[in-house]
Amino acid sequence: MIAISHLRAADELPAFDIAVVPVLKDRTTIVGDPLAPDLDAYERLLDAREFSGKVGQTLFVQTPDGVAPETLLVGLGDDVDAESLRRAAGGAVRSLHGYASVGTTLHLVDIEDSGGAVAMGMWLGSYSFDEYKSEPKPVALSSVFLVGGEDSAADVARAKVITDAIVLARDLVNRPALDKSPSMIADIAVGVAHNVSVKVYDETEIEEAGFGGLVGVNRGSDRPARMVVMRYEPEGASKTLALVGKGIVFDSGGLSIKPAAGMETMKTDMAGAAAVIGAVQAIAGLGFLVNVVGIAPLTENMTGGGAQRPGDVMTAYNGKTIEVLNTDAEGRLVLADGLALAAEMEPDLIIDIATLTGAAKVSLGPLIGCLFSNDDDAAATVEAASKAAGEKLWRMPLEKEYASMVESDIADMKNIGGRWGGAITAGLILSEFVGEIPWVHLDVAGPARADKTEHYVAKGGSGFGVRTLVAVAEAMAG
Repeated sequence: MIAISHLRAADELPAFDIAVVPVLKDRTTIVGDPLAPDLDAYERLLDAREFSGKVGQTLFVQTPDGVAPETLLVGLGDDVDAESLRRAAGGAVRSLHGYASVGTTLHLVDIEDSGGAVAMGMWLGSYSFDEYKSEPKPVALSSVFLVGGEDSAADVARAKVITDAIVLARDLVNRPALDKSPSMIADIAVGVAHNVSVKVYDETEIEEAGFGGLVGVNRGSDRPARMVVMRYEPEGASKTLALVGKGIVFDSGGLSIKPAAGMETMKTDMAGAAAVIGAVQAIAGLGFLVNVVGIAPLTENMTGGGAQRPGDVMTAYNGKTIEVLNTDAEGRLVLADGLALAAEMEPDLIIDIATLTGAAKVSLGPLIGCLFSNDDDAAATVEAASKAAGEKLWRMPLEKEYASMVESDIADMKNIGGRWGGAITAGLILSEFVGEIPWVHLDVAGPARADKTEHYVAKGGSGFGVRTLVAVAEAMAG
C-alpha cells in the first residue's frame, strides 16, 4: 500500500516526481497552495484543452521551475465535499502510472477530514485484485506527501483503518468461489482483530441450533455451511449494534437454476457478509465505545442431489416456517436465521446488508442501495451515516399491504412474492425475524459490485457498506 505522510509547507520539500494540485471553478487555485503553478502562464494550453477546473477534469502540465517537473491539475468545481475529494484523489492516482513519489495539496480544501478523504481516495484508487495474475503489473507509486496545512496524521491513520477494512471486503468478494469456502471465510473472520471474539458454528452445531434456512440452502453443496458470530465488546459500552450480512459464497440458483450468464458474478453474492466482517474489523480497530455483533451465515447455493426442492418448507431459528417456491430466493432464508439470532440478543439496532434482489438494482440502478426499515429513527440514523460516509442509499417503502403477496397456503410465509415489488416483498419477509427491535435492511445488489472502474472504485467488489456501518457504530458510540 502507498505510504502517505504529511509535510509542512515550511519543511524542506523533497524532489517529487510529480505534483497533484487542486483547481477550483474558474481556474482558481487554493490561496497559499505551495505547489500550485501560476495558471496564467498556461492560459493557451488550458484554453486549448478547455480546462476550467470543473469536477472530473484533469490535465498534465510541465512545471520545470516548480518542486516537481510535472504537475497534474485536478478539477474540483465549486462545491467540494469529502466524497468528491475522495473521487478526485482516486481518479488522480489512477493517472499516475510510472511516478514513484507524489506531492499533493488536494487536502488543503477547507472541509473536515480532507486529509483522510484524500488518503482513502488514493489508497482505494490504487487498489487492484491481481492475486491470480501470472505477471501482475508492477506499481511504481510508493509514496505520497500531503504538503502544507494542519497536520493530518490522525485523519490519515483513521482512514487507513477503514481502508484496510474495505480492501478486506473487496478481496473477499473478488476471490473465486473455489477459494473461499464457508470455512475459509470463517477462518478469516476469526483473525480480523485481537479484541474481537468469534464463535463459528460448524455444520453439526448449525443443525442442532435450528438454523433451518442455512441448513436448507446448504443441502445442495458438498462444502459445509458456517454461521459466524463476531463480538466486539469494549468495557463501558452501553449500546449494542447487530450487523447481519448475507454470505452466499456462490449462487447457482439451486434447482431453480440461473442461466449461465446469470452465474458469472455470483461469486460476489457474499458481499454483505464481507462488508460486515470488514466493518467489525474497522470498528474494533478504531475503538468505538459501542458493542457490536457481526453475524454472517455462509453457504453455497448449489444443485447437488440433496438440494432443497421447490415446495419444501424450512423452519427458521425463531420457529417461523417458510415455503420455498424458488430456490434462487435463498438469501432471505439464511438471513432469516441471522436476523432471528440477532433479535434474540436484544440489541438497540439491527442492520442487515445483502445483495438480495435484482429488483433493487432495477429500481435504483447500479450506484444506489435500497434502504428499508421498521423504525423512522433507525432509518434516519443509517441515512445520515451513509451520507457522511459518501455511500448512496435511498429509503424505500416497506409496504405492509404487500404482505399478502408472500402468504403461503401451508406455511407461515413463502419465499417469493410474484413479479412486482420484489425488493419490497423480500424486505417484508425479513421483517418477520426481527420482532419489535429497530431494524434496517440494506439491499445493495447494485453498488456492491462495480461494472466498471472509475475514481476510487475498481471493477468488481466495491466494499460498499463498510463505511456506512462504521459511521453508524460511531454515531451510536458518540
